[in-house]
Amino acid sequence: MEWWHVGLTANTIIAVSYTLIVLAIVRPLIREGQLRSNVLGATTAAIFLTCAVHHGAHSLHMTLPWFGVDLVEGLAMRTAWGWPLAIWDVVGAIVGVYYWSLRRAYSGGVSGPQLFEDVRAREQQALELNDTVLQGLVVARMALEMGEQEKADAALDGAIVAASQMITDLIGGGEHGQGISAGLLRHSAAVTGRDDTGAPRS
Repeated sequence: MEWWHVGLTANTIIAVSYTLIVLAIVRPLIREGQLRSNVLGATTAAIFLTCAVHHGAHSLHMTLPWFGVDLVEGLAMRTAWGWPLAIWDVVGAIVGVYYWSLRRAYSGGVSGPQLFEDVRAREQQALELNDTVLQGLVVARMALEMGEQEKADAALDGAIVAASQMITDLIGGGEHGQGISAGLLRHSAAVTGRDDTGAPRS
């Protein structure tokens, strides 16, 4: 068996795998009405589509000479397909097949738009964060104007704690999110003279 036979087989597997990935991404996006709003998902599908067409074209050019078509380009491609290209195509085919084995294993946990950041959910979280902080500031200002210092402090503390938690959720939690949240609380404590629980420091 010549190396172009290996390349033909591997490129066909890659083209089929990538096409199925495109369908797996696009169909749920269309079903959920997120094909335009979920730019990351749509762009990822477009990348896999271009790769599927690219590898599929290789397979097509190497196959057509069997039917007496595209003899010049097809035979030239067969001749040019040495072992470096063939081995790399095999690696690509293995990755494509391995992806689908992982997708079957995780099919119950991730599917469709859940594979990507949900833009609408992020926007909603940002709006909620803005509303929480704004409401806290309005209440605090009104309380200060009425001379109710304790009520103002309570409103500010509540807004800070809520904003801290929502920021942690917004950026996905983890050490980075918790670090930002803790830093916000420390700065608040330094300014207000209160500890992280909201109680006055002694």
